[in-house]
Order: sequence, then structure tokens, then C-alpha cells
Amino acid sequence: MAGIVLRRCVSRTLLSAPGATGVRIRGTNRNYWTTLRRTAAALTAGGAAVLLGLPALSSLTLEAYHRVRSSTVLYALEKDQVLEQADYLYSCGETEKLYQLLLQHKDSDEAEFLWRLARASRDLSVLPNTGAEGKKQLMFEGFEYAKKALEKDEKCFAAHKWYAVCLSDVGEYQGVKVKIGNSYTIREHLERAVELNPKDATSFHILGYWCFAFAELPWYQHKVAAVIFSSPPKSTYEEALGFFLKAEEVDPNFYSKNLLMLGKTYMGMKDKEKALLFLNKAKEYPAHTQEDKEVHEEAVDLLKKLG
Repeated sequence: MAGIVLRRCVSRTLLSAPGATGVRIRGTNRNYWTTLRRTAAALTAGGAAVLLGLPALSSLTLEAYHRVRSSTVLYALEKDQVLEQADYLYSCGETEKLYQLLLQHKDSDEAEFLWRLARASRDLSVLPNTGAEGKKQLMFEGFEYAKKALEKDEKCFAAHKWYAVCLSDVGEYQGVKVKIGNSYTIREHLERAVELNPKDATSFHILGYWCFAFAELPWYQHKVAAVIFSSPPKSTYEEALGFFLKAEEVDPNFYSKNLLMLGKTYMGMKDKEKALLFLNKAKEYPAHTQEDKEVHEEAVDLLKKLG
């Protein structure tokens, strides 16, 4: 089911926003982005009232005004510093440190903190040393943070993306009927994510994975789904291909798993030449992570089958 395959394919995220500052990760060709709001912006916002000619303030009110204005600037600085540190820890794979840092902001009203905490929770849940009960607890915890992030900012593309991912995770514990029902909602939020940020390659990749999962679903599982739902989710290899190719267009060679899935999709479409092309690319992709190594091994096995 889509819930199963989605769980393993989203260990990364690519953010892109106007005015964002890129951080190149050593040893990879992927960009991780963090939006850094400058202190000048906070100062300008605070000074606008004065420039517009508001009535003169008494000394007491003026003191309070400067205190509030100063605290606003300090909060803006603190927020940006925490987010920058969080993105740095994420880029370094420091999952536990990242989780502990963001956990201090679990009651925040900022979606930017909350979706990152959702991501950190589910990333921590899939680490090898996390036990079964701890894994389940972290996945449900991540879902709650993602849900809260979405409530705080419906226009945050990352909140939609991680809500979809975390919903897929918790579906693994809720039975087949719930998992299939969740699949509709998962796709809706992924489509909203790419609508809000068409420069996010991983959202397109996950959409492609969603389509691939249902395209290759065995006929008997389609039968089971049809018993539960009059119109169960369905897709085609062609639709999956479109999303995987779009991800490459947005950020070429950004993810070994996307290259592998392009190869597997072309295999499903019986296009051996293109399947070989992308499987070889996946095989030759520099193995910086454990997932890259797993992709390499799978690509080698599939190439052997193709001859």
C-alpha cells in the first residue's frame, strides 16, 4: 500500500522560498534551504509607526514601546538562529540533537518550528536503535506536530508535505481500511504542497511514489480495496513517471531514490533502454547515506535482472 512505501522515501526535504539562503552540504549535490529574516526587517517594521507621524508618546509609554520593539527584534533573531541551527543539524544527520533542540519549541505557534519537529520525530522513529514502542510513539507524536503546523499556517507547503508523510506513517498502525482512506488525503496534501511551492523536488518525488505504489498494486489487492471503497485509489506508471521527471527537472540528480524509481517505472512500462539508463545512474550515485547504499544495491540487482 502507499502508506508502506511512503514511509521510507522521505528522509529529506528541499526548501525554496523567495529570499532564502542556500547552504551547500559537503559531499553532496543537494541544497538545504533556510529562510533568514534580517534584523533590518524587524527594525523597519518597528519604525514604520514613527515615520507615519503617530502622536508623541509620554516617557512611560515611550519606554514601553522601545521595550516591546526591542523584544520583537530579539525574538526575530532567536527564531532565525534556532531555525538555522535546526537546518544545520538536519543537514549533518544529527537527528537526536535536532529533535531535542526543536522539542523546546513544541508549544510554539510558528509552523516553521512545528513541521521541522514533525520531521525530526519521524526521522528519529526510523533510526535502527529505536524500539517498536518508541517508534510508534514518535510517529504519532510527529503527526500531531504536523497537524498543529497545518493549523497554524495553512499556506506553509512544508506543513502540507509532512502532514501527508506523517499521516502515512500512523496509518501503518490503523488497519487496511484506514490506510486506504488516508491515501486520498495524503495525495491532496502533497498536491497542495507542490501548488504552494513548485520548486520542491521531494514533494514531486513523493507524489510519484504514491502513484507508483497504486500502479503496481496486484489485482487481488485492488479487489480487496474495491470491497472497502466503491472507488479505491488508482494510478498508472505514466502518471508516476511524470512526477519523478518533474522532480528531476526542478532539481537534477537531487536524490538517488528518484533515479532508482525512474528506472523501476520505466521497467513497469517495458521501456528497457530508459530503465537501464536510470538504473545505471542510481548505481553510480555517490553513496553518502545508508539509503544511498541501499539504492545502489537494489539498482545492481535490477540491472542483473534486465541483463
